[in-house]
Amino acid sequence: MTTAVNGDPFAALNANPGTAAGKKNDALGQAEFMRLMTEQLKHQDPLKPLSNSEFIGQLAQFSTVQGISDLNTAVQGFGNALTGDQVLKGAALVGHEVLVPSEQVALAAGGVASGVVMAPGAGTVTVEITDASGAVVRQIEVAADAKGEVRFGWDGKNAQGEAMAAGNYAIKATHLGSSGTATTLNTYVDSIVESVTIGSDGLYLNLPGLGTAPLDYVLRVGGARAG
Repeated sequence: MTTAVNGDPFAALNANPGTAAGKKNDALGQAEFMRLMTEQLKHQDPLKPLSNSEFIGQLAQFSTVQGISDLNTAVQGFGNALTGDQVLKGAALVGHEVLVPSEQVALAAGGVASGVVMAPGAGTVTVEITDASGAVVRQIEVAADAKGEVRFGWDGKNAQGEAMAAGNYAIKATHLGSSGTATTLNTYVDSIVESVTIGSDGLYLNLPGLGTAPLDYVLRVGGARAG
């Protein structure tokens, strides 16, 4: 993902003193426009004087341009305010647990993993965990009493009770209903927000082992996790 840095905060320290103050303003202001209009009236052709409609049209055009310029300034200010608000939101999420859609879990050394699926009804949810080679290391079964959210957890061990190495593991969830119908489910995993990136198109959360996730991917925000 490519992010956009909003300016160089140290640029002003390295700038040539007096450059900003001495820069000529090339924008045409209202006073300059009125002087030009006055000169135009003074030097107009007496046989073809400027009509009232032309004069009013030029004034209207200038007012329109001035209005657009003011609007652009207001929009830019609004955008800067939103960026500042995003920074504050991002800082508040660092260190907190979030629930995001993912087809893999990141297992820390000696750690555990957890997540959620949405069961379409009563039945059994089976979560299959595979390593990088595609080998199944663990299958976890969780009962779904009814339609809705079903949580699952993995203690980080394989079927033989051996602790698995730290890394990313693929997960696949299947729901088996009472009628025998099997349904593949979307999986959502818990992760801690390590840091936040302000991108040109919004806020991105940096999740250990999982990469980045846009803020609108977050389904739930939990409390801060110690350590």
